[in-house]
Amino acid sequence: MVRTARRHVCKYTVTRKSKHCKQSHQRGPQARTIVTRSQCETSGSMFHQLPSEVFHMILGQLSVLDMSVFSMVSKEIAKHIVDYISTLSWRNRMIVESFHPSTRVERRSTIEEYFNLSLCFCVSGLLFKRCTLLLPTKDRLKFIFGMFSQVRKGEKDCIGFSSYGAFLRTLIAGWDERECYRVFNFLCDTTNLLQKVEAVIRERWYQELQVRLFCRQVLLDQWPNHSDCQFWLTLLLRPWPIASQAHLLLILYGPQLPDGTLGWQDLVETEIPQSSLWDLARVFLVFSKPEVKDQTSDSMLSILEELIVIPQQWHVENMARLLVLCGSSLCYNMLASKAINGRLPEISKVIVLLLLLQVCEKDGYHMSWAVKLVQELCNVFGTAVEKYRFIQQLEEMFSEVIREVFEFSVADRETLHSLCVLLDSSARFHTKFLHMFLK
Repeated sequence: MVRTARRHVCKYTVTRKSKHCKQSHQRGPQARTIVTRSQCETSGSMFHQLPSEVFHMILGQLSVLDMSVFSMVSKEIAKHIVDYISTLSWRNRMIVESFHPSTRVERRSTIEEYFNLSLCFCVSGLLFKRCTLLLPTKDRLKFIFGMFSQVRKGEKDCIGFSSYGAFLRTLIAGWDERECYRVFNFLCDTTNLLQKVEAVIRERWYQELQVRLFCRQVLLDQWPNHSDCQFWLTLLLRPWPIASQAHLLLILYGPQLPDGTLGWQDLVETEIPQSSLWDLARVFLVFSKPEVKDQTSDSMLSILEELIVIPQQWHVENMARLLVLCGSSLCYNMLASKAINGRLPEISKVIVLLLLLQVCEKDGYHMSWAVKLVQELCNVFGTAVEKYRFIQQLEEMFSEVIREVFEFSVADRETLHSLCVLLDSSARFHTKFLHMFLK
């Protein structure tokens, strides 16, 4: 019995031990796969075992584009690259010197160098975009724009604004509007942009060129798509009333003199070519599109009315040219608004200049465009008497302008008097004739 019992005990013991060994065998590999946080931090990759100086030497052999691709390998690699591009030596070599080509003899302001520099900062923007991909937007902006704190963008021989704009365009490509709002607010805070805009609106002329260059080259001219340009321009205009918006548009897109200053007095005193007004007219064409929601046709009309009296009433031919360039719709709305308010002499002078001074002919517009415009303006008036007054004013303005022209060229008073009588007769005849067809 004792032997039998001992045999059972041994059997039981062996069985339990075997089960225990079997269970331990099953759990063994699972226990060895558990890695603690300290083990994870100390293990790392092979780059983690290198001294930072050696790793920086390796990064120094890579191009900026290769470095941007390398930063996407892992979070650890991205952190090493962030540390590398944060060093003062890299910042001075890649950013400050590039922003100031005049400090290097071999880099002069040629078209090829400008193109190469812009391409360089596009690639730099790609690097910063990739290596800060996992950071929140606020932290990304704080780090990225902190890198440019030493760039002296106000120097005349510095092309930093355009390079800065190329960098920014690449950096925020694909970001949604909410993130772009944050970018704009961050730029305003770091550069005091809104304060500078307010200063130039209050006629501090010494800052107007700096504001123009920064806004055009950093925020507006870098975008190939008009909708992107319209987005940033809307952000610039939104804080200000209508009169200030018109003033800011003239600072940003008004005609420039050869020395770089704005031709304020030329708009008032002399006739300027069409090319000088094209940039200004293009803004109104962009905002007049149906898909633009931030600016209505009424608001753009109000801005245009304020614009043509800054700093004083424009030369009438300059106003006529701008209206033609702004498109048929805005041109009609502008003249119709003046017609409703009883400003017949003013709109008559504009129409006469469109025809008599050959604004339409010289700028490629057909005479039928002006004829249709006059016909549509006649429909603004509700009664036949008002239409007659408009046509009469138009014909009298024709005679007055022709008379002014011939006063400088005809020396014989008797000949000039005969010409005036002929013009008055022609004006009365055409008034009756046109009124018969436009009733």
